[in-house]
Amino acid sequence: MKKKETHTVSSPAPSRPLAGKRIVVSRARDQAEALSFPLRELGAEVLEIPFIEIRPPASFQALDDALLQISDYDWLILTSVNGVKALAGRIQRLGLDALNFVHLKVAAIGPATEQALEAEQFQVDVVPDKYVAEAVVSSLRGQVKGQRILLVRAKIARDVIPQELRRAGAVVTVVEAYETVAPEASRNRLWAALQDSGKKPDVITFTSSSTVRNFVSLLLDLKADRESASAAILEGVKLASIGPVTSTTLRHLGLPVDIEAHEYTVPGLVRAIVAAFS
Repeated sequence: MKKKETHTVSSPAPSRPLAGKRIVVSRARDQAEALSFPLRELGAEVLEIPFIEIRPPASFQALDDALLQISDYDWLILTSVNGVKALAGRIQRLGLDALNFVHLKVAAIGPATEQALEAEQFQVDVVPDKYVAEAVVSSLRGQVKGQRILLVRAKIARDVIPQELRRAGAVVTVVEAYETVAPEASRNRLWAALQDSGKKPDVITFTSSSTVRNFVSLLLDLKADRESASAAILEGVKLASIGPVTSTTLRHLGLPVDIEAHEYTVPGLVRAIVAAFS
């Protein structure tokens, strides 16, 4: 009798590739779920330890003055969802509406900012292919000579956009819509997680340069030897960056970049983390 042939059927790819992995989500508390949820769906144990807290600026006067004179501007540029939220709040407070802004061309740094603007009834004209300041400049450089631009952003931010667009002939007004600070309450939770001999985090995520800077200030006395101390306590922990700007900040502060998203978004960061453990 001829022996029946058998074929091995390969198992399907695991649907929970991050099972058993402990991942720190460092976004502000009210924004953490957008990253925490997909990580949990993929099997990860998520520790939400915010490295940033969003606060109003010391004064909204500059932003309010610009909004009351919005008819003088040709362009509006937003670089974050937090900026959109602050902008919308001041528009409502000042009694303005969408009709005051219909003459503007609007640029958003990425799809999340674009969606937030569209939710506030803004028509977005420009979203660069890469979600960094340099790409915003490249998208606008040939369109803004002689134009007046209102840039709404955080208190501390890179000056690439205003500097380069001024070189391109634009008149740029920069106004602060919010600031980010390191939540003191996160310090003890972060230390406890990193000193857990049973289960250190496998990954710490960083979604902006602010999360990196605040991580360092939460973790260490800045007068100490930052680099050597970080190397010891972070042994075995992968640092995951949302994109090249955040990665540059990590390296500048003496920290490694173990994972970097190819698409500079939260979904892109999730995919990069999965790939790192595949």
